[in-house]
Amino acid sequence: MEREGLTRREYLQWAGVGATALAASAVGASCGGVKQERAITEKPAEPSPAEVANRARRMKWWHEAKFGMFVHWGLYSVLGRHEWAMEVEGIPVAEYEQLAKRFKPQPNAARAWAKLAKQAGMKYMVMTSKHHEGFCLFDTKLTDYCAPQQAAGRDLVKEYFEAARGEGLRAGLYYSLMDWHHPDGARCLTDEAARRRFVDYIHGHVREICSNYGKLDVLWYDVNWPLDVKGWESEKMNKMVFELEPDTIVNNRNGLPGDFSTPEQHIEAEKEGRAWETCMTMNDSWGYHQADDNWKTPKAILRNLARCAGGGGNYLLNIGPKPDGSIPDESVRILTAVGQWMAKYGATIYESERSKVTSSLFAEFTRAGNTLYMHVHYWPGSTVALGGLRTKVLNARLLTTSQKVDFKQEEFRVQFTGLPEKAPDNLATVIEIECDGEPVQDEEWVRKERPRRGVGISA
Repeated sequence: MEREGLTRREYLQWAGVGATALAASAVGASCGGVKQERAITEKPAEPSPAEVANRARRMKWWHEAKFGMFVHWGLYSVLGRHEWAMEVEGIPVAEYEQLAKRFKPQPNAARAWAKLAKQAGMKYMVMTSKHHEGFCLFDTKLTDYCAPQQAAGRDLVKEYFEAARGEGLRAGLYYSLMDWHHPDGARCLTDEAARRRFVDYIHGHVREICSNYGKLDVLWYDVNWPLDVKGWESEKMNKMVFELEPDTIVNNRNGLPGDFSTPEQHIEAEKEGRAWETCMTMNDSWGYHQADDNWKTPKAILRNLARCAGGGGNYLLNIGPKPDGSIPDESVRILTAVGQWMAKYGATIYESERSKVTSSLFAEFTRAGNTLYMHVHYWPGSTVALGGLRTKVLNARLLTTSQKVDFKQEEFRVQFTGLPEKAPDNLATVIEIECDGEPVQDEEWVRKERPRRGVGISA
């Protein structure tokens, strides 16, 4: 993943990558105005009807899941200073390798992750099999720089799959194409013999993780620096993946469009018909960072989850386990609170479809058929108003108590009245609004058509 405070595009510019490579980058703005680079992709060919049907079949569970757990774990957790420490601090490879002798996780640490994910209402998990540092958590025949052949002494990916499946969760793997450890990881850009060796090494890893652990539900590529689609032989790579795992789902970060897009650290809905998943940290780091105390609140996480679901996307929320595999206390506290809310109101997330109502100063929206769910995070008091709703409201109720809610619908707004002065649910109070058709909001219509008052001019 990107290091916090520096986008991948900015990093490549700083590192001296040529203008040709940068020109291939597509950049979008995050909610907070910080630019984040999207995956570099080739213009996709129009899929055939058979391909469309096959993708719909493979992704059915994923669209229903809505909420997943990302797990970033590796040698960087021993340092506890961010997953990009090796690169940003300029740590020599030989020095960094010594961390493998100190990385000795407790047995079956992944069981606690999977139990917490299930408790939080998450339906799938994605764990790093190899991050940019180059250390493999899985058993591989291609290098001894892997957990089974170092101090850990065992296959940590195997333990992860057993834990996730034991809790009834879907399980996927993250794999970084960029590699700071492999001797050909940078020179592959200018040396064809190095590129051949490095691409064979990467493809060999992908083959292993698609072959050795049973069903792989998601393959989550990351960072295709420094090669392009042709250099990585990405078409060949994906063909191999689907031959080995016909039901897997792949993302768009090996340079091809893949099955879904991956906005990072911000929520950016794709056009209808294109699957997408926002991945996000709980603080400002993907890996364990002992000093990073900028934790998101449970309320903020539920707002993000509702916004993703309302936009037709998924939310992949990260934990960064400590070197022994234990979960930071704050992550446990936050996800426990989220899970308590999801146990009551999760249906408003899981059963939702893309919503055409999106705008409020204090709420997010999900939809199921003609029913709109208004997730009020900042409770305004006894009256809750929604502007620009063009669909007739038939009735409304508070989900927490099933109390009927009175409403008054005018041309430009609907007001829900007689509500408690204090929020019935501190994290998010849900108002269920039944309409006579699919709920549609039009803010521009309000701006243009709402009558305006004249301006008085004194004589």
